Amino acid sequence: MTYSIVARDPETGHLGIAVASRFFAVGCAVPYIRGGIGAVATQAFVSPLYGTDGLKMLGEGKSPDEIIRLVTERDDGAEQRQMHLIDASGRNAAFTGSKCIDWAGHLVENNVSVAGNMLVGPQVIEETLRAYQESSNLPFAERLLAAMEAGEAAGGDKRGKQSAALVIYRDQDYAWLNIHADDHGDPLAELRRLYAVAQERYIHVAETMPTRSNPHGMIDRTVIDQKIAALEAERAAAGRASASFSTPWMPK
Repeated sequence: MTYSIVARDPETGHLGIAVASRFFAVGCAVPYIRGGIGAVATQAFVSPLYGTDGLKMLGEGKSPDEIIRLVTERDDGAEQRQMHLIDASGRNAAFTGSKCIDWAGHLVENNVSVAGNMLVGPQVIEETLRAYQESSNLPFAERLLAAMEAGEAAGGDKRGKQSAALVIYRDQDYAWLNIHADDHGDPLAELRRLYAVAQERYIHVAETMPTRSNPHGMIDRTVIDQKIAALEAERAAAGRASASFSTPWMPK
């Protein structure tokens, strides 16, 4: 009932999952990530254990292929499930059970995989992957959003739209960005809006949060205030320019 993309940014090692579905709060069911360890998407007839145990096994050094074998062999319902995952070094793998509802399948490439079930056709994941691969000039979050939007334009979930999520981890156990549209008429558009709102203040604050290598984080609030003020000034200037351009000249 879902399509998703699991990716690792090779430049930074950051891990991300984006997902969309005609299902309530899909972002609470599908994505599992640990910074510096790996990312797992579990979908179709969801087993949360594929996510929780998959991350544990990644932390133990098991390969994605081995993890798929281990979690599916012990599970009588495996043929109704779908999962794809990647580790911190970029090794990845995917599984689509034979009883997933058509159309169902996956694609795996370097540092990225796309998988979906109950879709209008294979073009959904093909377009999702194409858009991701062709947008390497964009920031990681925007690449993931662009990929999902391309999949939706190709038909997406054949039942319609309801929820979507975007989750990105850097090298910590907490998310750098975790935004959800749990019940919305156009959930990917809502994710775009939330991502824009996050850039006003939230992402600036996220950059200051403590990490293992810097347990203090950045505690000088003036740096954040300056960045926010600069952004607000830039937007105000853009707004004035837009208003000036759109107002017709009127003779006195």
